[in-house]
Amino acid sequence: MTSPFGPLVLIANPRAGRGKVGEALPKIERILTETGLGYRVVQTTHPGHATQAAREALQGGERYLVAAGGDGTVHEVINGMIAGDQPIVPDAVLGVVAAGSGSDFVRSFGLPGDAVQAAHHLAGDSVRDIDVGKVTCTAAAAEVTRYFANIAQAGIGGAVVARAATLPGFLGPAKYVSAFWLVLPGFRPGTVRVDADGEAFCWQAHNVVVANCRFYGGGMHISPNSDPCDCLLDVLVMAGPKSDSFTTLPKVYKGAHLPDRNIAELRASQLRVEADAPFPVEADGELLGVTPASFGIIPSCVRLKV
Repeated sequence: MTSPFGPLVLIANPRAGRGKVGEALPKIERILTETGLGYRVVQTTHPGHATQAAREALQGGERYLVAAGGDGTVHEVINGMIAGDQPIVPDAVLGVVAAGSGSDFVRSFGLPGDAVQAAHHLAGDSVRDIDVGKVTCTAAAAEVTRYFANIAQAGIGGAVVARAATLPGFLGPAKYVSAFWLVLPGFRPGTVRVDADGEAFCWQAHNVVVANCRFYGGGMHISPNSDPCDCLLDVLVMAGPKSDSFTTLPKVYKGAHLPDRNIAELRASQLRVEADAPFPVEADGELLGVTPASFGIIPSCVRLKV
């Protein structure tokens, strides 16, 4: 007896969630065994390892890949499942055992945020076809392209991700909020030009959120109208003064910050963002490069175990 998708490959970042994934691995394996799911484990050791492991598994004929870790682990596994804007194996399935500091991706689907509950959830045959975002930006004078499952940003959001990476792990999900308040005073807004499906806009802004799903930053409901199955990206341009953050941020956790006269809302399948001074770009909590950046959507690209 095993999964209808075949034996699963558990691609686990043992350091995710301040080591929670490593601690939970024995319990996860016991649950898989008790549930009758055939499996093997790949413990990642360095950045990019999960992408490599996912690609090798698919090339070896395996079809059920499970990302065990935070949103960064999901990000890497998805980048191992896609090439040339298409799934490497169309019938491959992505499962998620969420146990990172943020684990925001799974919130949009009501999936368990606890590693043990998530392991039980890997059985069964229920899947959902979801869209995946694509971002191309500049890094070290070269062009870099990555796929993202959840949310990307250009502006202060990218600077916050960079700052959060330097903060101690014991802060957990609070790292993002702490980093935000540390970055806010010194971040300078700029003239931002946006092309959304051929329509041009220009604002004085400090952040552009490009959302496929709804949550980021450890539970912030930043894009409550996003649907990861509608073939569109939801775009929020933060065009008000930075001081808006003092009133807006508390509302974001409830998704009650929209509509707002200082937040421009767009929907597009293709997007280009430029700023007079380069803005840092991040996707799924991974710092990628700087603007100019282009974003797109790949419809129904990944089969998610739900």
